[in-house]
Amino acid sequence: MTEVPTEPLLTAVRNFRDLGGLPARDGRTVRRGRLFRSGHLAHATAEDAAFLGSLGLRAVFDFRNAADLELDGHDVALPGVRNVNIPLNDPADGAAFWDLVRRGDVDRLRRQLAEGRGEEQMKETYRSIVLGRTAEQGRVLAALAEGDVPALLHCAAGKDRAGLTVAVVLLALGVEREVIAEDYLRSNAPRSRYLVRRDEPAARPGATALDPEVQRLLAPMFDARIEYLSAAFDTIDTHWGGTEGYLTRGLGLTPPARERLRAALLE
Repeated sequence: MTEVPTEPLLTAVRNFRDLGGLPARDGRTVRRGRLFRSGHLAHATAEDAAFLGSLGLRAVFDFRNAADLELDGHDVALPGVRNVNIPLNDPADGAAFWDLVRRGDVDRLRRQLAEGRGEEQMKETYRSIVLGRTAEQGRVLAALAEGDVPALLHCAAGKDRAGLTVAVVLLALGVEREVIAEDYLRSNAPRSRYLVRRDEPAARPGATALDPEVQRLLAPMFDARIEYLSAAFDTIDTHWGGTEGYLTRGLGLTPPARERLRAALLE
């Protein structure tokens, strides 16, 4: 079990944490204060923004798409920070999903998510990012290797798109998959979870954000489940023959760039 660092309790930024302290295979560890992850920054309070501004960030990588931005808004501006938007999924899919979530239409939710369909959709999302977003993931690694650190990586909840991208960065640093999985599952902590906003009146009379059936049906979409991360790792192994093939042939990470990345993020 790896050390769990202490995190600040931000008011309106979910799932924030420093990846510092995670061990790599070569005996080094991820430097503290260099690589962070979180949910979106759109609703950050003045106090939240002041804390984030104190981190010395060079770049914030936002993996949300246009549908996410319309729902929650753009990140708050942080002085001297380069904001990089790299969508990792289709805006049309995002719009349809958030419409389904916010309306809480139980009949539609059953048709789309019941009987394991929600879990399979999530696993397919992870597979599709590994297979279809190599240019985007390679761009993140290249930027970090070229000096865009300290950096914060986030999506909406900081769980899936950011979680998988963080996993890719950690793989490039030589962090073991088991350690990556431990960090990934920390997104299930109650204070880390994305807060769903619902349209009113709800689509079904009497339905609320706490409706047990709605919660149960949506759980696969809002949980961090090891099966999802495993689907990504399995795809890496099946399609590229393992981590090294994925990083080099899939993402275009050269040995010199990898060494720069490790020098920037490990100690």
